[in-house]
Amino acid sequence: MKRKRVYIAYTGGTIGMKPSAKGFVPESGYFSEKISALPEFKAPDMPEIEIHEYKNLIDSSNVTPEDWYRISQDIESRFNDFDGFVVLHGTDTMAFTASALSFMLQDLSKPVIVTGSQIPWSQMRTDARDNLVTSLMIAANYDIPEVGLFFHNRLYRGNRARKFDASGFHAFQSPNFPAIVNVGTRIKVREELILKEPPAHLKIQKISPPNIMILTLFPGFAAEMLENVLSTSIQGLVLMTYGMGNAPSNDKRLLKLLKEASSKGIIIVNCTQCYKGSVDMSGYETGQGLLDAGVISGFDMTPEATLTKLSYLLSSDCSLDEIKQKMQINLRGELTY
Repeated sequence: MKRKRVYIAYTGGTIGMKPSAKGFVPESGYFSEKISALPEFKAPDMPEIEIHEYKNLIDSSNVTPEDWYRISQDIESRFNDFDGFVVLHGTDTMAFTASALSFMLQDLSKPVIVTGSQIPWSQMRTDARDNLVTSLMIAANYDIPEVGLFFHNRLYRGNRARKFDASGFHAFQSPNFPAIVNVGTRIKVREELILKEPPAHLKIQKISPPNIMILTLFPGFAAEMLENVLSTSIQGLVLMTYGMGNAPSNDKRLLKLLKEASSKGIIIVNCTQCYKGSVDMSGYETGQGLLDAGVISGFDMTPEATLTKLSYLLSSDCSLDEIKQKMQINLRGELTY
């Protein structure tokens, strides 16, 4: 039986770093050489792999939409030659990249799994080996035609995952949607959760650098700060509110500014500050004021998914009304009504 083929896009991150006098740093060729020599990859049940190390390895804190586009183009150019794809990436902005790729890779019909590690491959106690090997096995052998994020024995939908722990191995969670694969002594796939789209030719859409701001409310938040933000050239605002999407109803200036911005075409999306749960602006007077001001619901989307989805739609040829409509419907499994 012909071995499956998996393509590894090594973009950078902790997983491939080596120790130096200045701490862990990436070094060209080091990680690719290490994993290519591993005997595990010669085992008959492992897929055939090809690793492409990016010329300028990226610390994920430096990732931009141009890097998302480069990764998308890389996958598109090799799409017909491989059964699955693994993107090695730093953990700090991994959830943003996984969310962005889920929107940019349109009509995806093969697994794309983003993974990395908390401790570099070069260290004895690393989590890198398990994350990489298991990601390769899933990408090669399971029909999961969507972008996933694999970490510490869980494959999450990419646009549902958030970084939960800065240093623990269980670094990511999916607060509003179950893991689609759980890994223990067996690999258990939740088939009923997987996105199944009719087969189509892969297309990619570039995300332009977004003129979007994420703004978090807090007690004593001054409307002047919102006014300063809205006086710029922003196209969209992700407003992180309290509980089920509430904001101070007695701050008339705040609500007036939001209404004026919405009427001028700035798209304002309401996300909850809570780690888990969904926005429901009709539940309280403090949420109804936002609804009346033209703010639209982000439902249970993560901030990462909200930002990348809005960026994706603003980069399209959709009208403002179409963008508002699509922000509130499910495109890639990113929200639950």
